[in-house]
This record gives sequence, C-alpha cells and structure tokens, in this order.
Amino acid sequence: MNKNGKLDVYEDVKQPIEARVNDVLQQMTIEEKAGMMFINGAKVNEDGSIEDKPATGLFAFVPNALELMRQKKMNHFNLWMIPSVPSLANWYNAMQHFAEDSTRLGIPITIASDPRNHFSNNIFAMTAASFSQWCEPLGLAAIGDEKLTQEFADVVRQEYVAVGIRESLHPQIDLATEPRWPRISGTFGEDAALSAKMTKAYILGLQGQKLGVNSVAAMTKHFPGGGPQFEGLDPHFPFQKGQVYPGNNFNYHLIPFEAAFAQHTAAIMPYYGVPMDAAHEHVGFSYNKGIITGLLRNKYHFDGVVCTDWGLVTDAHMGNIVWPARAWGVENLNPEERVQRIIDAGVDQFGGENIPEVVVKLVKEKKISEVRIDSSVKRLLRLKFELGLFDNPYVNETKATAIIGKPAFIQAGEASQRRAITLLKNEAKTLPLKLGSLKIYVRNVDPKIAAQYGTVVNRPEDADIAILRLNTPAYPVKTDIPIASMFHHGDLDFKGVQKDSILQLLNTVPTVVDIYLDRAAVIPDISAKAKALIANFGASDAAVLDVIFGKYKPGGHLPIELPSSMEAVRNQKEDVPYDSKQPLYKFGFGLSY
Repeated sequence: MNKNGKLDVYEDVKQPIEARVNDVLQQMTIEEKAGMMFINGAKVNEDGSIEDKPATGLFAFVPNALELMRQKKMNHFNLWMIPSVPSLANWYNAMQHFAEDSTRLGIPITIASDPRNHFSNNIFAMTAASFSQWCEPLGLAAIGDEKLTQEFADVVRQEYVAVGIRESLHPQIDLATEPRWPRISGTFGEDAALSAKMTKAYILGLQGQKLGVNSVAAMTKHFPGGGPQFEGLDPHFPFQKGQVYPGNNFNYHLIPFEAAFAQHTAAIMPYYGVPMDAAHEHVGFSYNKGIITGLLRNKYHFDGVVCTDWGLVTDAHMGNIVWPARAWGVENLNPEERVQRIIDAGVDQFGGENIPEVVVKLVKEKKISEVRIDSSVKRLLRLKFELGLFDNPYVNETKATAIIGKPAFIQAGEASQRRAITLLKNEAKTLPLKLGSLKIYVRNVDPKIAAQYGTVVNRPEDADIAILRLNTPAYPVKTDIPIASMFHHGDLDFKGVQKDSILQLLNTVPTVVDIYLDRAAVIPDISAKAKALIANFGASDAAVLDVIFGKYKPGGHLPIELPSSMEAVRNQKEDVPYDSKQPLYKFGFGLSY
C-alpha cells in the first residue's frame, strides 16, 4: 500500500488491529492525520467518473472528493444525491483505486450517508434510485417490533455495503418531547424506553454483534438528545433559542444513548444545540467539554469516534446567501479558535468541513499537541480496519444492482408502510371500506391508483365516500437562508382557507382522513367531523388505500401524542414526554379491525 516493496505491519491482515493502527499512525505526516479528521459531502458524476465536472443546482456547492483527497488528504466523505446505483458503484471503486494507487500510504476512503430507505419527503431522508422504501423511524416505533426494526437495519446494511457506504449517519435517537421540532420524523418518538428498545435493534441490524467486513458503522445522533428545542426552533439556524429543560429532565434524554452504548455504537454525533440550563456551559454540544469529555468520555466511557454535526466552523456560501456556521455560544471565535475549542472538548472529526490545514497550523504552533491528534486519528483508523477497508475496500458492481432494491427488500419496505398506519377513529365501523363497490372522491390521492379500489368521481357530491390525504401543517420561519424553508417549523394546526376547504369537504360527504405525521398534528375539528381518521408515517397512496379497503389491517400505535390545541402545545415543557393537557389522542393509542 505504501509502495515500499515489503509487507508492513499495517498491510498484514494477520496482524492484530491495534498493531496495524499503531504502525500506519507512526508513518503518517501531520497533514495526513489532519486530513483524516474531516468529512464532507461529495458529488457523484452521472457517469460514475471521479474527476471534477461542472454541476448545477445543489451539486454546484458540493465538493469534488478527488480534489479533497489530492489537496486536503481527506479520506472520509458523505453522499447526498446520487444519480444511480451503477454510477455510485463505479465512482466508489474508482475512488478506492485512486486511494490505493495514488496516495502515499494507500489509506482507503470511508463513505457515509444519511438515511436512504424511507418513503419520505423529509429533508434528511436521502433519495436514490432503487433503494427499498420503508416507513420512517417514527413508523417503526409505531409498530414497536424490535425484530422488524433489526430486519430493516439489516436490509439497510446489505444495500449500503453493496455500493460501499460503510457508515450510517443514523440512527437518530433524539426524543420528540417538543412537538414543534422539525426533526421528529427521524426519531422513534417521545418515549425513552421505546426509543431505547428500537435503538438497540437498529444498531444490531447495522453493525451485527461485532463490527466486521459486512458491517455498517452506526454514527448514532444527536448526543445528548436534540429534542427539547425552545419553541421547537431547530439549531441549524441562527433563529434558534437554545435547548431548554423546564422539567429538569436532561437525564431522560440520555436513556436511548445508554442503549446505543450497550450495543457498542461505533460513533456518536452531538447536536448543534446549546443547553440553557444552569448545569452546563451555554455553548453548542461539540464545543462543550463538559458534555463530550465529562459526560460522554468519562461517565459513559465511550471510546468510539465522536464527529460534529455539519458546518460548525465555517460559514456556507451558496451564491449570495450566507448560512452561518453553527458556532452557537462561540460566535466571537475565529475558525482556528473554533477548531481548537472542538478538539479540546474531546471531538475526533469535523463534519461538513474541509479545513485540515487549520489543524496542521494549530499543531505547528503548539496550540494542540500531536499526541492529542493521534488519539483521534487512532479511533478513525481503527474503524477502517474493523470494517475491513484496508484489506478489501471494493464492491462488486454487478452484484450492487441485484442487491439494492431486491424484490424481497422492496416488499418488506412496502409492508412496513402499511403495518405502521395507525387507526385513530372509526365511527360506526366505517372502515374497512368495501372494495370495488363504492363511488369515491379523492383529494391528494392519485386518481389512477384510487380507481383500482372503486369508481372515482370528480365531485364530492356524487361520491359515497371521500378519501382525503393531509400532511401535518408547517409554517416556515422567515429567514434569508433558503434551506430553512424545508424544515417544518411552526404551529401544528390548519388555518384559514386551508382549514375551511378541509372542513367543507368533511361537511359535504362522509370522509376518511389520512394524515402524514412528521410532527404531532393538532386536528380536533378534523377529527370530530371525519368518519374515520388514520395516521401514516411515510406511506404511498397504495399503502394507505390497502389499509382503508381492508387488504391490510392497521397495526400502529402512536409514538407521539396528538395535542388537543396549540395552547396545550405552548404550555408543554419541552423536555418532558406526553405532558400536554387532555390530548386528543394519547401516546400509544391505536385501534384496529
């Protein structure tokens, strides 16, 4: 690998991992060590080539991995959009060949990804051709079956490994105790015990009992729990107001992480949030030595990789728009001081950044010791060795297309969409509807799909029954940062013309309402007037109609409560689960037929 004509210890598969780690570490320059401490997004060209090519849209702002390897000596990358499975497999193998043939030590690359296997429009659910599409994690919690969650994660593992994705930037195990928070759909809900149960099964499915050549390393997030944001305002953005603990319930949010530690999660990602209680310094968690070294390292004895969330050090420039670095509480520090502060806190890797030269400078100026850098690089190297990347990092490009989107995987994902659907109301046993015998009016449903279940009519007045699909309301925060509009902030109830239109339909014809819960909707008026009400957690039209018409029975139970009013939401304590006054539907509620 280092082209010296002999088998070094780190190149020898028969040697113990620690000996291999120490051998390659002592051969690395400070520039190579620093490069390993950064992971950033990378684009995949349409043809799977690795050279930098002009791109438009979001891709225009995504770095080229080959250039980052050459110029910055980086070897960790995460992927967002990908053109196709064959292109990704080709790109991945070409990148590994470059690492092997054209870098000094031949250190292989590690590829990471946010979730790709959910039927979702959520900003954090990456989409890619052919990956199996399951319900969202909130849906897995609604099902509540550890075996299914482990099966899901095992399918993810197989699909990821097939194209070289060896690190998952998930599971997300924050507790959804503040119902306005935009990231609830990626969680297992608001109950710590349920979340802990799902967490263990999920990590086991990804990693196996022990990390190995067929594992995907889990980067579990967001320590120590990102759910209790003040008014639900997400700390991706400057308008956030900190994490708050009015119920003194900080430790409750650690329970799922304790399950992750018990299952030996490979890595941990802290969140951007600033703890606003008196017990902790008021700086973002990756800057917070009390949280990273005191709590995570010393109390929980976690010795895996700790990687920041994305973009804590440098501002992101997207055309004329500036998205400020999430350096909350340390905005006054310059990038060098921020990097030093994060390393001093006990973090190993910088997400969404590519400035290893700053680490090099800090070491040369003796502001950070090389021994401290070595401790982080050892963890990152160890993970590469445990995953078998030093011995055979390549994928079988032919097999990749056979594994990803395998019919059994697709079917299992579609079944999960149906099984997670939760029946909340069924007045006079309206459901299941009789297949093929009804005139149906549909709104927000594909009429061609609906026509397979009954006769579709164009006016509600002509229908025996209406089927209405809704999404939980959201009201974007006013900001100059365009990506913020993709986060579902704000009140949870329908308002104005939109609400009037819904109620008019419900008053015109008996209506079955299906609502997608990426957060907790406030829908007392809609619930009162609907003949039947179901909730989904990422489901196709066919999945919803299959349940409505009795091909599948609804099997979900709410992993989050549905409050009865926005006043009740505003009176909740952000860090306390299921504490709204007289909820419309309680946590755990679910009917069937």
